[in-house]
Amino acid sequence: MKMRILQLGKFYPIRGGVEKVMWDLTRGLADRGITCDMLCAKLPEDGIDPEDLPFHSEKDGVEVLRFPEGRTVWCVRAWAKKAATMLSPAMIQWLRRHRDEYDIVHVHHPDPMAALALRLSGFRGKVILHWHSDILSQRLLLAFYKPLQRWLIRRADVIVGTTPPYLAASPYLRKVQAKCVAVPIGIDPVRFDPAMAEAFRNRFPGKRIVLSVGRLVPYKGFRYLIDALGRLPDNYHLVIGGTGPLHDELAAQILFSGLDKRVSLIGFVPSGDLPSWFGACDLFVLSSVMKTEAFGIVQIEAMSCGKPVVATRIPESGVSWVNQEDVSGLNVSPCDPQALADAIQKVADDQARFGVGARRLFEERYTLDRMIDRISYIYQSL
Repeated sequence: MKMRILQLGKFYPIRGGVEKVMWDLTRGLADRGITCDMLCAKLPEDGIDPEDLPFHSEKDGVEVLRFPEGRTVWCVRAWAKKAATMLSPAMIQWLRRHRDEYDIVHVHHPDPMAALALRLSGFRGKVILHWHSDILSQRLLLAFYKPLQRWLIRRADVIVGTTPPYLAASPYLRKVQAKCVAVPIGIDPVRFDPAMAEAFRNRFPGKRIVLSVGRLVPYKGFRYLIDALGRLPDNYHLVIGGTGPLHDELAAQILFSGLDKRVSLIGFVPSGDLPSWFGACDLFVLSSVMKTEAFGIVQIEAMSCGKPVVATRIPESGVSWVNQEDVSGLNVSPCDPQALADAIQKVADDQARFGVGARRLFEERYTLDRMIDRISYIYQSL
């Protein structure tokens, strides 16, 4: 009998890392003929991505995306988004109505709404809990959520984590290590337009381009990266893509440090441009400083383009496990501008070797096919 899988949790449109993993799992499994749908929440004011419009319809207040390969994405209405969580009673109602249509629910954590929907749905099948990260910043939310989180951990037949170090270090999973398994995130390789990449390079002629991309928020550690750039020779240029509340503060730091000719805050990077920025750069830096950065998908996007990585050894995080030391790049202590600068220079001086290592590591560990293989095996084992 064919398995019927439901990926449960998070948001539409697809923007963050957790949603992307759900989306890619749904797509990859459906491509292999496995019935796999996705249930998520959507605010009324959020639109449909243009590439998804041909597959969009609405029925009984639920927005539906039906794709030709057989996967369906159900977008139930959310009342609001608070503390990175959708408030959506409709998710509970939908899952109660459709619970018997699925053999396995694959719920993605952290998402209190998805956990509550599963708890109240009466679903009796197998449950996969995908533990993307601990809840770290929403302490008040966690205080209320802990009993439900404990239930979810007990209810799960298998707990999937993205790296071995994160699974081993999570204080919530210490007593259930026997049912934990690490499955690294996998993606399709990033394809860039060589002409566009060359045009981006030509903005900074004769420079070694250091790229970093992410929300301009404290845990990304951009202030340390900007400081590091000031310790490097003049032929290094730092490009930071992204928006966020720290934009003005970082812009002031750049100006005060006299780096306005050597650091570019380029703002929001359209999805069509990002691949060519990977193609244009000499290396990628992930300067995050907190365990909030659990994996760092941007690292493997850079690796897929043959670009080496400098990342940080965040305690209890999987970031430095993803970037294999002295293979795909180098890892340094967080909040250390001098260490960042030294690592950037060492990697740039040996860019060819690290670039080959980065691409090889991507092929061996981080492809979408490998992730689908591992997840399919877990499903079959149940």
